Amino acid sequence: MSKAEDMLLISQVVISDDRLAFDKLVRKYQSPVRRFLLNLTLGDSMLADDLAQETFIKAYLNIRSFKGISAFSTWLFRIAYNTFYDSMRAKKHFEDLNTSEIDKKNSSEIEYSEEKNDIYTALKLLSEEEKAVILLCYMEEMTHKEAAKILKMPLGTVKTHVLKSKKKMGEFLIKQGYGN
Repeated sequence: MSKAEDMLLISQVVISDDRLAFDKLVRKYQSPVRRFLLNLTLGDSMLADDLAQETFIKAYLNIRSFKGISAFSTWLFRIAYNTFYDSMRAKKHFEDLNTSEIDKKNSSEIEYSEEKNDIYTALKLLSEEEKAVILLCYMEEMTHKEAAKILKMPLGTVKTHVLKSKKKMGEFLIKQGYGN
């Protein structure tokens, strides 16, 4: 589906509240949005599913504000990132658990391969912004420019986050026995 097809579906939703048209957009973008959120939540599939659902509800309720200046996917990933960020901010505000207790809880509830575990552990070394940049650029295969739009960061900041994040993750993964 091209940008023109996305715009046609969006116009059908805006003009005639066509829910089938919105469903087509959801089916196109649900896997990439969910994957992005799954990686942001470090493998918490239930949270990622909840955040993805919330993302699409917000997109549907606010689709009239989409101006078409950037791609629909850019707008949608921005909503997903904001939804994740709001969730983490609320979690920090209402939880009294320290991070080691949260890590123990997550590692006991979430099963994934040793390699994924190492990647998620490496991602924990990054700030939220660095993590988002790495996930958008390397997991979602977006350009630095697209990531900058989604995260509302200057392009230079995105590039700096990529360099710093690759260095931090690389050093950790080398200590874990990956690469040279």
